[in-house]
Amino acid sequence: MSHDCLFCKIAEGTIPANRVWEDELSIAFPDINPQAPTHLLIIPKQHIASLAMADPEHKPLVGHLMAVATEIARAQKLDHGFRVVINTGDHGGQTVHHLHLHLLGGRAMNWPPG
Repeated sequence: MSHDCLFCKIAEGTIPANRVWEDELSIAFPDINPQAPTHLLIIPKQHIASLAMADPEHKPLVGHLMAVATEIARAQKLDHGFRVVINTGDHGGQTVHHLHLHLLGGRAMNWPPG
């Protein structure tokens, strides 16, 4: 855990969050600046700064996060579709440097995304 990292503090419980999902590897909670009716962040409990910093050993964890996104989307009844986004690096729009997935749904998603 990186003690300067906001998401590490949420994962360790020193900063509260409304956890809608938690297992041994990950947690999910609502984004504080939602861009859709459903906008959840899914983070690994392990600190990885970004997708670009993930190593081959992280493949099972990244796959797990994608499976969690699907399971949460089903539980949230996003039957008409949803979007999963991973912003990576400053030019990719990443503002918190801890790997995280955005799960967005509850409205039609436009393309290109912006």
